[in-house]
Amino acid sequence: MKPLSKSELRNRRSDFIRQRIVEAARAHFFSHGFRSVTMDDLAEELGISKKTLYAHFPGKLDMLEAVVADKFASVEATLKEVTRAHPRDFPATLRDLLSGTQRELDEIKPPFVRDMRQKAPQVFKVVEQRRAALIGRYFGKLFIEGQRAGMVRKDVPARLMIELFLRWILNGRLRWPSVFHSKKPLKGTMHL
Repeated sequence: MKPLSKSELRNRRSDFIRQRIVEAARAHFFSHGFRSVTMDDLAEELGISKKTLYAHFPGKLDMLEAVVADKFASVEATLKEVTRAHPRDFPATLRDLLSGTQRELDEIKPPFVRDMRQKAPQVFKVVEQRRAALIGRYFGKLFIEGQRAGMVRKDVPARLMIELFLRWILNGRLRWPSVFHSKKPLKGTMHL
């Protein structure tokens, strides 16, 4: 294996620092909202200078965008993993998609959503669009397959089911420990 050049080492170090910043910002932003987190706080916690922080993220909005992109990468990886794990098992896939989605959403607290809506509406709009695309891609495909297999009612459009599930999830009404964390498969047809 060829040793890395100085520029390759610099790039790897820069990528490592950037990822550390994103992870720290993600934890703070999602828990407390991004308005209450200062660049000073993050630099101090990470043991880096503000100059280093600003070299990676010229502003807080840039950091917010990186945090959101990191979160979407995590969500998509979770959804891909679940759909690959149970390619022909509708109940298991639905259970794991819902519990995986809930786990991902549990990280995000109301102050973050409030701050994003109020102070970064353009980022919030992108989040809404990407969320809808992911839900449509993974849940939509699953519901259509469930309808074909006779596991989901055919008289209710898959898009409507997706929107209902999404609203329940986003409103915090969807808690799955008793039903979807069960190791027993779901039986019969879903009556939504």
